[in-house]
Amino acid sequence: MKKYWIQYKPFLLFLGKFALTYLVLTFAYQYYLNQFDVKKHEVDGFTKLVTGQVEQTLLFFNCDAHSELHPTEPCYKFFYNGKYISRIVEGCNALSVIILFIAFVIAFSGKLKHTILFIIGGSLIIHILNITRISLLMIAFYYFPESNSILHDILFPLVIYGTVFILWVVWVNKFSFHAKKTA
Repeated sequence: MKKYWIQYKPFLLFLGKFALTYLVLTFAYQYYLNQFDVKKHEVDGFTKLVTGQVEQTLLFFNCDAHSELHPTEPCYKFFYNGKYISRIVEGCNALSVIILFIAFVIAFSGKLKHTILFIIGGSLIIHILNITRISLLMIAFYYFPESNSILHDILFPLVIYGTVFILWVVWVNKFSFHAKKTA
């Protein structure tokens, strides 16, 4: 048994750190979400922030866009050129993607300073990409409504998860302790 522990120790440590970080952050996020009453259609603050940033992004580019709190659901209704386009729900805020990103970075640890800076920088990149993603989706939903499912379910997740994957590759190859061993 000891032989297997020694042989698989790096993998088991990675798995343990990943699982622990992911679970802690997921429970913390769920605790945060539980402060909002879904039955009263309350929307969490981060989703509200994301919705406002999408609206401001589109207004910056002289688009006719606005959002309203949905009267019967815990989300925002988003309007483009006066037409109701889509809802922005809690799942649109990309915090679950950021949690996954952070768990992976911590699992492939590096120097504390590099780890913290990479987590902050990577999370900011994911957040900005998500605002851009939702903004472009709102425009695309208006002009190409027949393509909504392909854009929302395939193309844009591919872009955001592809970016997260690239960030992970950069982290593992440039900053983690693993990179120093293989260099």
